[in-house]
Amino acid sequence: MSNQDVSSLSSEIESLDLTAVLHQIAEKYGDKAAFSLGFGREGMVIADQIFRHELPIRVFTIDTGRLFQETYELYQRVLSRYRQKIEVYTPNHHDVERIVSEKGPLSFYESVENRQECCGVRKVRPLERALADTEVWITGLRKGQSDFRQQFDQVEWNDRHQLVKVNPLINWTSEAVDAYIDAHRVPYNALHLKGFKSIGCAPCTRAVESGEDERAGRWWWEASHKECGLHVS
Repeated sequence: MSNQDVSSLSSEIESLDLTAVLHQIAEKYGDKAAFSLGFGREGMVIADQIFRHELPIRVFTIDTGRLFQETYELYQRVLSRYRQKIEVYTPNHHDVERIVSEKGPLSFYESVENRQECCGVRKVRPLERALADTEVWITGLRKGQSDFRQQFDQVEWNDRHQLVKVNPLINWTSEAVDAYIDAHRVPYNALHLKGFKSIGCAPCTRAVESGEDERAGRWWWEASHKECGLHVS
């Protein structure tokens, strides 16, 4: 895989709708394509398409060990409804034991460096394992989620993982996501009804206040660009 694959795939799917995009990727890459499901609204839209059409695209999720109860409940509902496999990746227990033993269970509140270390252990390293031998990584990123995510394109080369990254919902609005979920009766996280627009680990996520952007509730004690490292090259 190379930057040439980005140009080729980008031209192939540029004018296609979501269903056609996923079918094109499935036909071209099969199980060498993988979708990272975080159980947010956007992710559920893509998962619904993959599962309903029984596409050979791998679907995986990262269980950090600190997800909300509502997220686990949605996870179980998705398994029951679609009867499709979701691969799960978890942190290396030795890494988690080291951080907690050395710094305590809430060290991520103390500094940006500690928080990034925690995200690295619980999210980034499991992602590296999940994407091994993968040629196309599909995500639920949207430009409207934050200023930082305005920089992403529908198809791009990810140098960190040496693969093509496809963001099929990148230009969708929040309203379009909600409309799809309503029209297809897609299951979603109950926390969305309580003001949570972006949902991550329970200790690191709060509801969003009026006027805040969609990811303002993530690591709210920091003045950063609200990214854990999964989408930072």
